[in-house]
Amino acid sequence: MYEFSFTLTYDHGCNEYADLFIEHGSLRAETLYACLDPTEMWALERLTGAPEELAAVDDQLLDDSIKRYSITDRRCDGTRRTSLLEKKRGQRMTFTYLADVTRCDAVPLIAATFFSTGALFRQTRSGRSTTWDVLVQDDENVGLLYDAVGGQLTDCATFSFNHLREADQWDSRLLHPNDIRPEQQDVLATAVDRGYFETPREVTLDELATELDLPRSTVSYRLRRATAELAKSFVDREA
Repeated sequence: MYEFSFTLTYDHGCNEYADLFIEHGSLRAETLYACLDPTEMWALERLTGAPEELAAVDDQLLDDSIKRYSITDRRCDGTRRTSLLEKKRGQRMTFTYLADVTRCDAVPLIAATFFSTGALFRQTRSGRSTTWDVLVQDDENVGLLYDAVGGQLTDCATFSFNHLREADQWDSRLLHPNDIRPEQQDVLATAVDRGYFETPREVTLDELATELDLPRSTVSYRLRRATAELAKSFVDREA
């Protein structure tokens, strides 16, 4: 098995759905896609973030008119249904089914034309960046997918190659939701290093926010989520 990874970086105003993550800094999403042919696609998305920012985008999450999947200026032509599977204070889970597609410039649908044995797709969104990890049986047509995505991508987004390598593991945080996310790890590590958890504290939340160049609310949220996940992991191990 091989993993092909690349990142699309969007300008603000380029993509309606990408704008939600640019405008709401705490939002992060992981989506798993399945696609057997260029006419049908499934997407399972887990979205996390500050409760107030999640609440602000609830309507858009289920709005089937929003251009969510296309990497070009064209909308997808087909039937789309999105359902809310889970709604928690700091998390949403949605399932989308796209059928009867006649035209859609979505990465999984583009890839379906090159990989007859199928592929798995994981997409992560944060800020301006959308990263795709594509798991395929062999690397024979990866170059064709690389050229197709880079060639079709809208002018207000950029393509950057991450890696192509044999896959010895494929860690999905959607399948393991209690893992501490990388952005939470960064904030937590800085907080520990700067003495935020010492008694008395050696640094304030405002000072951490300045050092990390992040809004105070984002730093506070990521610290709360990281410590909450650590507590859950500890309880799970002791149970």
